[in-house]
Amino acid sequence: MAEILVLGAGMIGVSTALAFQERGHAVTLLDRRAAGQEASYGNAGFISADSTEPYPLPRNLKTLAAFGLGLRNDVTYDLRAVLRMAPALWQYLRHSRPDRVAEQARTYAEMVRRSTVAHQRLIDAAGLGNLVRRSGYYEIRRDPRTAEAEARDAQALGRDYNVSPEILSGAELCRREPAITSEVGGAIWWPQTWLCADPGALVEGYAELFRNRGGTWVQGDATTLEQVSGGWQVQSDGGPISAEHVVVAMGVWSPKLLARFGYKIPMVYKRGYHAHFDAPRGLGASIMDGDNAVVLTSMNKGLRLATGAALVDMSAPADTRQITRGAKGVSDIIELGPRIAEPQWYGTRPFMPDMLPVVGAAPKHKGLWCHFGHGHLGFTKGPASADLLVQAFEGGRSDVLDAITPARKYALGC
Repeated sequence: MAEILVLGAGMIGVSTALAFQERGHAVTLLDRRAAGQEASYGNAGFISADSTEPYPLPRNLKTLAAFGLGLRNDVTYDLRAVLRMAPALWQYLRHSRPDRVAEQARTYAEMVRRSTVAHQRLIDAAGLGNLVRRSGYYEIRRDPRTAEAEARDAQALGRDYNVSPEILSGAELCRREPAITSEVGGAIWWPQTWLCADPGALVEGYAELFRNRGGTWVQGDATTLEQVSGGWQVQSDGGPISAEHVVVAMGVWSPKLLARFGYKIPMVYKRGYHAHFDAPRGLGASIMDGDNAVVLTSMNKGLRLATGAALVDMSAPADTRQITRGAKGVSDIIELGPRIAEPQWYGTRPFMPDMLPVVGAAPKHKGLWCHFGHGHLGFTKGPASADLLVQAFEGGRSDVLDAITPARKYALGC
C-alpha cells in the first residue's frame, strides 16, 4: 500500500482518488474548493462514447480569418491572451495536420471507448443512476448541403470506429423532439452518448463515494507543494500533509504548479460559459447546433446552453457574447423561454496542443505524477483515464500509455 496525495477535485482528480483507493492505497484528496466546482461543473453534460476524433484547429485560411474577424461563434479571443498562448497554439496547428489527427485519434478513441464502462461502475456504486440518461445527442445543420457532407463524414467515422450514427431529415428530428419548432437541413443522431442532468452533482457524488470508502478529503493550497525527504508535502487548512506520491490533477492550473519544478508545459486555455433557460419544453436528447456553436441539454436547473471556446486569460472578466449570440441563433428552432437568474458561470478547459492528455510519471521527479489536459472530454474520460494512470503506477505498459506519458510528450515538444 502506498500513500498518495491527489491535488484537484474535479472529475479527473476525484476519479484518480477513487481508482487508487480501489487498489488498496491510502489516498488524500485536496482542493481549495468543494468537489466539481470548476470545468467539471458547467459542461454540456456529455459522457461520450461517440467522440472518436480529437478537436483539431482548422487549417484553412478562410475559417481562421473568420475566427480572427469575429464572424463565428465557435471562438472569441483576447489578442493579448492569444499572443501569450502563441507557442502552444502554433504546436496545436502543427498537430492538426490530417496525418497527425489520424494518429492521435487511435489513442483518443480508445480512451473514449472505455469511458462509459468506467463511469457505470462508479454510478452504480454511488447510486447516481438518476442523474444519467442514455439518450444521445443530435448534431444539426440548417443548410442541406452542409448536412449531407457532415452525414457522409459521420458514416465514415461509424465504419472506422464502430459507432452508430443515424442520419435524419429535419422532419424526422421534429417528430423525435417536439421542442424543435421548425425543420433544419438535416441531423445526425449519436446514440451512444450519455447525458448527465447535473454534472457538478455527479462529481460531488463520486467524491462522497470516496469519503464513504474511507478516503481523506481536505481543503488546502496545492501551490504550497514541495518535495521533502521521503516524498511530497502540501499545506492544508489543518496543517501540513505528506505522502510518498503526489498526483497533479489540477486541470488548467497544473502547468503553473509544475513550472516550479522545472517543467515547461504548453497549454491552450479554452474558456466556456453556460446559461440556463426556463424552456416550455425540454429535450429528450441534446442538440449540438453547428451553425451557432452551442449545445442545448435539458438539465435539472433548466435547459442549459453551453458555448464554444474563449481564448482569454484565466483572470479575464466574464464576457457573455457567445451566450447572447447562441441564444439568438437557436431561437429559429426552439423556444428557450426566459433566462434563469443565477451568477454567471464560466470554466476553462485544459487543452494540450497534441489533443491528448498528460497521464503518467513526471520524468524528473520520483513520486510525482501527472493527470491533466483532457480538453473538451475531461468529464467523459475521468474514470477511464484514472484507471490508465493506476496501470502506469503499477508498471503497466500499453500503446495508449505510451502515447500519453509525460516523458514522450515532452520529448516531442508537445
